[in-house]
Amino acid sequence: MGGPGDPPEGTPEGGPGGGEEEYRSVVFDESFVRAARLQEFSAQERLADHAPAVRRRPPMRRGLSRQALILVLLIAVAFGTAIYMGVRHPYQTPANSGPPAEPLRMTVIPLAPPGKVPGATDTAYLYEHSPAAQFRIGAEGIPLPAARRTAHFSDSQVTNALSIAKDYIVRSSLYPEVLTGDQIRAVRVLLDPDQLDQFDQSFGHPAADGRHAPTGWLVRFDATQAELADRRIRVQGTLQAAETDSSTLEVMADHTFVYALRAAKAGEKAAEASLFTVRRELHFRFDREDLRLHQAQLVVSYVQAGPLSCAEDSTNRLHPLLAGQTAKEGGPAGTDPYATGGATALCGSLAAGSQPKV
Repeated sequence: MGGPGDPPEGTPEGGPGGGEEEYRSVVFDESFVRAARLQEFSAQERLADHAPAVRRRPPMRRGLSRQALILVLLIAVAFGTAIYMGVRHPYQTPANSGPPAEPLRMTVIPLAPPGKVPGATDTAYLYEHSPAAQFRIGAEGIPLPAARRTAHFSDSQVTNALSIAKDYIVRSSLYPEVLTGDQIRAVRVLLDPDQLDQFDQSFGHPAADGRHAPTGWLVRFDATQAELADRRIRVQGTLQAAETDSSTLEVMADHTFVYALRAAKAGEKAAEASLFTVRRELHFRFDREDLRLHQAQLVVSYVQAGPLSCAEDSTNRLHPLLAGQTAKEGGPAGTDPYATGGATALCGSLAAGSQPKV
C-alpha cells in the first residue's frame, strides 16, 4: 500500500522516485551527447517530409591533435640529430688535453775515425771484438723498466708511455725499410699531430738548423753507399719515466745501436763489413691524449754517429765510412759513443777503444 499522497497503484513508472531512480547517478554531459551515434532531427527538420525520427552521425575522429603531431615530429627530429652527431663525432676534444707540443730540438754530431775503419767478412767476429759484444739483438736491447705510479698517473699509464717510447725507438732505429729506404710513415704515425708539420718540413726541406734534420727524427743511411750486412742490430740502453706536472709524463731514452754495414750492391759474398755506431738520447713527452691515442711528443733528440767524415753533410742521411776507408779530416776530440756523457762539438773523433780490434 502506498504512502500518504501516493496514488493507490503506486508511483507511476517514469515519475519521481520510479524506475528512473536507478539512473540518477548517470550524468549525460556534453561529451556524452556529442559521442552519440544517433541524433534526433530538430523540430524544423521534422516538419519536412522525414520518415525516420533520427539520423546516424558520422563517427568522431579520435586521432592525435595537430599540436600533438607537431610535438612528436620535433622530438623525433631532435632524437635523430643527437644520434647523427654521436656517430659523426664520437670523441670530443678533452678539456684538459694540455698545451700544444713543443717543436723538436735536435743535435746530430758526426764522429770521425782516427784511422782506417776496421773490417771483416764475418759480422759475428766484428761484434765479438767490439764493445757491443754483450749487447742484445734488436728490440730485446730496449727492455721496459718496472713501471711505478706517480702522483697523478697510474701504473698502466706509465707503462703505456714507456711502451710508446719503445715503439718509436724500434721503428726509427731498427726497421730496415727506414734505415736504408725512404719509408718514414711507420715513424710519422707515432707523433703528436702538433709536430707533423715540422716532421714533414724536415723531410721536404732538410736543414742543419737544429729543427729540420731528418737524422734527428730517425736513423737512415745513404742507400747508394751502404747496406745492412746483418739485420741483427745490437742495442743497449735505458728508459726512464718521470712526471713533470699533473698532466704530463716524460720518458728519457738513452740507447746505443751498432750496425754491421758493407758497400751497397757489392755483389761479392766476401765483401768486408764494418761496424757503425749511433748513440741516441731522446726525450719524449706525453699528455693524457697522447697516451689514449698511442702517440708521442719528441722534444729533444741528441745523436752521435760514426764513423763519419766531418766534411759530409749528415743532415738528411748518414754517409758511413766503410771498411778500409779513412776520414778526410778528424774531429777536435776523441768521443766514445759507448760511454755516458755526450760530446758538445759539432764534429767529434771516435775514441780508439770504440772500434773493433781486428
